[in-house]
Amino acid sequence: MSGPVGGTAPPEGTAPAAGTAPVEVLDCRGQRCPLPVIKLARRLPELPVGAVLRVLADDPAAAVDIPAWCRMRGQEFVAAHDEGPGYDVRRVG
Repeated sequence: MSGPVGGTAPPEGTAPAAGTAPVEVLDCRGQRCPLPVIKLARRLPELPVGAVLRVLADDPAAAVDIPAWCRMRGQEFVAAHDEGPGYDVRRVG
């Protein structure tokens, strides 16, 4: 099974499915929401469709805001990672 679609979050710390290694890391640690989401929204369209962007964000609100943004924008929330913490988002279109 590939990663969840539509912003549904997998269990915390779940690794992305095979072939979904992030092509880029966006380091937003130390920044309060909504800045990580704003930077995600600016960077993701610059990547090719199908690319995975890992957003590092240590603001606890990012754990809710990033999957919610994916649902609202029709992008795929692939996985959440404890280290970083990080959030993988795949560009759908």
